[in-house]
Amino acid sequence: MPETTTVTTAPTGSAAADDQAGSSTSGGLRRSMGPRHLIMIAMGGVIGSGLFLSSGYTIQQAGPLGAVLAYLVGALVVYLVMACLGELALAYPVAGAFHIYATRAIGPATGFTTAWLYWLCWAVALGSEFTASGLLMQRWFPGVAVWVWCLVFAVLVFAFNAFSTRVFGETEFWLSLVKVSAIVALIVLGGAALLGFRPLSADARPPLMLTNFATDGGLLPHGFGGVLITTLAVFYAFSGSELIGVAAGETRDPERAIPKALRATVLRLLIFFVGAITVIAATVPYATVGLDQSPFVTVFASLGIPYAADVMNFVIITALLSAGNSGLFACARMLFSLADEGQAPQVFRRVTSRGVPLVAVSVSMIGGLASLLCSVVAPESVYLVLVSIAGFAVVGVWMSISASHFFHRRAFVRDGGDVAALSYRAPLYPLVPLLAFGLCLASVVGLAFDPNQVAALYFGIPFVALCYLYFHLRHRKAAIV
Repeated sequence: MPETTTVTTAPTGSAAADDQAGSSTSGGLRRSMGPRHLIMIAMGGVIGSGLFLSSGYTIQQAGPLGAVLAYLVGALVVYLVMACLGELALAYPVAGAFHIYATRAIGPATGFTTAWLYWLCWAVALGSEFTASGLLMQRWFPGVAVWVWCLVFAVLVFAFNAFSTRVFGETEFWLSLVKVSAIVALIVLGGAALLGFRPLSADARPPLMLTNFATDGGLLPHGFGGVLITTLAVFYAFSGSELIGVAAGETRDPERAIPKALRATVLRLLIFFVGAITVIAATVPYATVGLDQSPFVTVFASLGIPYAADVMNFVIITALLSAGNSGLFACARMLFSLADEGQAPQVFRRVTSRGVPLVAVSVSMIGGLASLLCSVVAPESVYLVLVSIAGFAVVGVWMSISASHFFHRRAFVRDGGDVAALSYRAPLYPLVPLLAFGLCLASVVGLAFDPNQVAALYFGIPFVALCYLYFHLRHRKAAIV
């Protein structure tokens, strides 16, 4: 095991201390990532099973047009949350920063709960990514149990994170590049097929265009209720965009890199996600999609490209590995930041000589290894439950970010701050944070109407309540001091 050290930190919220540290943060983590790393880390965290696998469930539940509408709502919420995040990330450019925002702007109990909620989001997401990878490997190795592949992918992701932040950033950049290329290919080739250009396919059917949107049940076969109950799964698909905030403390020149990464990420997500779901929904009959096969594989197989389905299956597994890679990074940095605030065991502050919080990485991987048990029971059913819980957790964090921005800006102005002087400020305050909070809350309410996802409420709400209770019992005295 690499040599580890326990570092002495300056106050976590001190940007000046970070500046004085040069290439290192105040907590011993290193500022070794630039804008391209931030963009690809965010894209890497976002583009995973939520798009490549869960999109089939979204189309099935909401219908083709309903799925597109749900993803448009998801893109809108991401923009709103990222706008809030940009202002907060420059105010507090520290590693694992979400709970710092909430602690400073709302209160320490909310900060503590936000941190553990986000850790839960990615710990559970690790399980869903590994389980989805194992399910897709069944295409080639039907005789090998899903849990075996979960273990293989867990070892690979752990290795990427355990070496150094720079290795993690470079690995994530190239893994993300592969899946971004696959999405571009889907949009271009699938879009051409919808227009009737299918040179490699023996199927001579006329251009589909958007005729697939007219189902037997109308444009919205399950009504707007079908759109509402799928928004949480869609928000889960967009989860990871906020990783820019997590990585802010390990970024060179954050005032330049963070706004640039935010703008680029939102634009790419809008094009890739909405474009991909439109092509899929227009190509695949909505009643035939589900969680047994990625709709990406179905679309490429229909194009008649030799071995396209197998190639796409490999690309999707790479995408899931990339999302798990980003997820473990987020989990570890959140534990590190909690320990730095004195709200978690100090052993999580130990870093290797390469600046990696190895203990935090190791403990966070335990959440992903839960997928080994899940995959033995009922992989498809458990996968959807994992997605729902992770979706609930990330929506809770987005609500915390929105509320933190609302209270942060109000306090900033009240204390005499000049909004025009901010290097990045969210537009249309207070509409942006209030709208983001309201849309996220609506998606949580929608969970109650979907029997396949309601388990997230049964698990998520008690988890939040226990976090608040634990903080007030264990940390209230320290917080007052």
